[in-house]
Amino acid sequence: MSTTRNILHGTLLAFSLAPLGSLQAQTVLDGAYIKEHTKTQRVVPYPFIREADVMWYRRVWREIDLREKINLPLYYPTEPIHDRKSLFDVIKQGILDDGSVTAYDPGPTAQDDEFTKPLLPTEVKALLTKTDTTQTEDILTGEMKSVITTSEVTSDKIKKYVLKEDWIFDKQRSVMDIRIIGLCPKQEILGDQGEVRGYKPLFWLYFPELRYVLVNWDVFNRENDAERRSFDHLFWTRQFNSTITKVSNVYDRNIVQYQSGIDALLESERIKADLFDFEHDLWNF
Repeated sequence: MSTTRNILHGTLLAFSLAPLGSLQAQTVLDGAYIKEHTKTQRVVPYPFIREADVMWYRRVWREIDLREKINLPLYYPTEPIHDRKSLFDVIKQGILDDGSVTAYDPGPTAQDDEFTKPLLPTEVKALLTKTDTTQTEDILTGEMKSVITTSEVTSDKIKKYVLKEDWIFDKQRSVMDIRIIGLCPKQEILGDQGEVRGYKPLFWLYFPELRYVLVNWDVFNRENDAERRSFDHLFWTRQFNSTITKVSNVYDRNIVQYQSGIDALLESERIKADLFDFEHDLWNF
């Protein structure tokens, strides 16, 4: 009994003398309630479409610019916080950590959007990590030595996304159904002076597979923190702004290949109006 008492006394004494910073912090609830709605959501399946019911179909490519105000919930936070991540951080976690999302190579010309070559997680990690070797002078000896620096593609460097989607008029349900097929993040490329030189497609993601990851992550709601929606809900309800860059055509060319400047933007708006008017003109009251 005395031995047990001495051990207990020594343990309490060591605990009382331990520095405050070495003690494990108490787990507390950072909020008034436990947020479980989005984390436990399941993907709502798309309605089934028969080929015989497809009366009209068009494939559309569009570009989402995250610098636009309405698209900021897809860009921020640039560093993960306790209940939210940017869209790119969610995608990276699905590919590298969970292994639940497959990335596809856009090809040597970055034009392959048909999901032909899947990438391994190790290949994606190598794609997102860049290693440079520079020669610097040692201030003590004056000799030149090699310095290896490693940089990683973070979410703040992803400024645009490309969507590939199908517009289908289903005569069975009498609705225009929009199905997002693919999503491609584009990295901002900077020059030596920090100027923007362009945007590089990183990889393509098959959106129906990606939905199972997006459905469990919150997107910021400017009006009400209690009504946060998931990334999947944001894309389903079209709560983003974008510019059409290509529509299926006989030449298989983008708008910028036959229009430039303001004319390209006007052509994009014309195609957008045509898509809206097609469904609107089907009805006559």
